[in-house]
Amino acid sequence: MAGGNYVSAKDLKRLSELQAWRTGLAIAIDWTVIAVAIALCEWSASWWLYLPAVLVIAGRQHALAGLLHDFGHYRFVASKRVTDWTADLLLAWPLLATLKGYRSNHLIHHRYLNTDKDPDWTIKLGSREFTFPQEMRFAVMNLLGYLVGVSTVRDFKKALVRMRADEQSTPGYVALRIGFYAAVAIILTLSGLWSEFALYWLVPYATFFFMFLYIRSVADHFGSTMDYAHDLTSTRTVMPYFWERWFFSPHNINYHIEHHLYASVPYYNLPELSRILMANPQYAARAHVTHGFVTGLWNEIVGTKARKVAPVSQAESAVQPAE
Repeated sequence: MAGGNYVSAKDLKRLSELQAWRTGLAIAIDWTVIAVAIALCEWSASWWLYLPAVLVIAGRQHALAGLLHDFGHYRFVASKRVTDWTADLLLAWPLLATLKGYRSNHLIHHRYLNTDKDPDWTIKLGSREFTFPQEMRFAVMNLLGYLVGVSTVRDFKKALVRMRADEQSTPGYVALRIGFYAAVAIILTLSGLWSEFALYWLVPYATFFFMFLYIRSVADHFGSTMDYAHDLTSTRTVMPYFWERWFFSPHNINYHIEHHLYASVPYYNLPELSRILMANPQYAARAHVTHGFVTGLWNEIVGTKARKVAPVSQAESAVQPAE
């Protein structure tokens, strides 16, 4: 069933209106939180504050990645040029990604959701970390693997392959990106801040950031209870506990069914979209909504009621491409 049957055209138009100031403020707040976490940890000179700082920074790195997701759908301002350069400079490049590479991959994912033409689906399907249900031991060890870098290296290699396949950068763009990293390196060298950069950016990035990405990736489309034969059950919306929002679902990225049905709606309007959808009995009765990451999602990951996860062809799938 097409997404247009769930929400009126009037509501969709209203919810799709862009408010650039909200995204700009969100970017500013995320970077400010990172700066404050670093400043407090340095001021205290206490290793007891370092782990909380790493968690906070990794959470905001995930938040920046969540905003990059919105930029991938052109959900900032009408100007494509302004949208693209804002995303690269403030979101993508600091996370060792590019907007163009991410956007190309992600829009194909939307068009061919959970089929053999979906690059996100095909690169994950069959791997042990995306086969469900998982044994408790493996699930725990896989998560702990991010703390020592093993799981991170695995995920980073897959992401690099995917992004390189979709990257179509011009020589000028490549030169500017290299220049960005060179400028950062020069600033760190002249200021003698390489160790701080490693402690406060690379460590959170290489550990908890990738862990949060993995957990959200599972939440979006995987688990032992998924039904890939319908647009409301081929992805998942997770209603998180308050503290979970900070780490696993920043900027409303947990509303994933809503996003796949109506990708034109920016992140700040997804909660209202969800309320409208849940008022539709047909939607509410079938939508795959899970409560909590550490409760509901965890139970769907390690649950005993297995459902075979197998790729479906585009012809066999009832999933509708995002509008």
